[in-house]
Amino acid sequence: MNSYLKIQLDSVWYAAETIHLFSEKEPEESWRNLVVQFLKEWFNKETYIEAHTSGSTGEPKSIKLSKQSMVNSAKMTCSFFDLRHNSKALLCLPASYIAGKMMLVRALVSGFNLLTVKPSGNPFSELNTDIDFTAVTPFQVIQSYQSFQGKVVKKMIVGGSPVSQKLQQLIKKLDSEVYETYGMTETCSHIALRKLNGEDAEDLFTILPGIEVSADERNCLVIKAAALSHIEIVTNDVVEISGKNQFKWMGRFDHVINSGGIKLFPEQMEKKLELLFERRYFISSLPDEKLSEKVVLVIEGDAFNESELAKLNQNMKLVLDSFEMPRGIHFIETFDITSSGKVNKIATIKKTVINE
Repeated sequence: MNSYLKIQLDSVWYAAETIHLFSEKEPEESWRNLVVQFLKEWFNKETYIEAHTSGSTGEPKSIKLSKQSMVNSAKMTCSFFDLRHNSKALLCLPASYIAGKMMLVRALVSGFNLLTVKPSGNPFSELNTDIDFTAVTPFQVIQSYQSFQGKVVKKMIVGGSPVSQKLQQLIKKLDSEVYETYGMTETCSHIALRKLNGEDAEDLFTILPGIEVSADERNCLVIKAAALSHIEIVTNDVVEISGKNQFKWMGRFDHVINSGGIKLFPEQMEKKLELLFERRYFISSLPDEKLSEKVVLVIEGDAFNESELAKLNQNMKLVLDSFEMPRGIHFIETFDITSSGKVNKIATIKKTVINE
């Protein structure tokens, strides 16, 4: 691939022969060197980029992404958000992840000025200029909320994990246009967006032009996107499709709890419980002779006393259906965490079994 061979980072143009200057004198493991490593891979003669999937379509694995597919994805995003050569964007995600890589590809494709900061919980704290566009995680929005006051971030996409109801309430107060993304490494980036604030906020994801979706026999999303992949992508995400171009994400097929013949989605139940907790928690299941699987609530930290448990059960009855009510509440001192910073539910629930 011999196009898009220069990029503007922090108002300086770089090409293959000069990109090393971006991380000169930096430690090898620095975030700047991750940027340089990716761009060196982009500037080489290969037609693909090595990437790692997150598990949306099965077990995490290493795959080869076509550079042309990444360009096509970047063009979709730049067109949707009207990003041009005179735009300014912010890179605040590691270039080792697909979200960070795609911010760099969008800069290559559009020619916009990509400002860079060290990835952190609050990458906006020292931002001293207006920006047109950025991609962030839900955690970064929460941590940066106060930093947004008095600053102009025109458009933002949020991805990496589902947006909670609490976070959505915060986002509604922001002046920025904020969109939740649906996508995965296999599609190079997002294939659908959901507006989270403003008068045109949506409950459903709307697919981008050129994308087709359907559901398989499990009601899992199937994606057909010729510009991004030469094969149909079958996910493990259970959805409800509305019309030709919208869908509601229900949860992961591999997380579904079959309790007495009723299929329950932990992600939907966790959303209902959000306002009841200040500490971390999740819904899971344990084997049960009568029900096959019984719903359990796992909470991080010290156990509640009898009064606190009674109040919790009373409050849960107000937001959960009767068949969703946990048949056990377990307390774990510290949750296990994955390498990407998410709660490792499988490892944590094993502690529950051991402790019983």
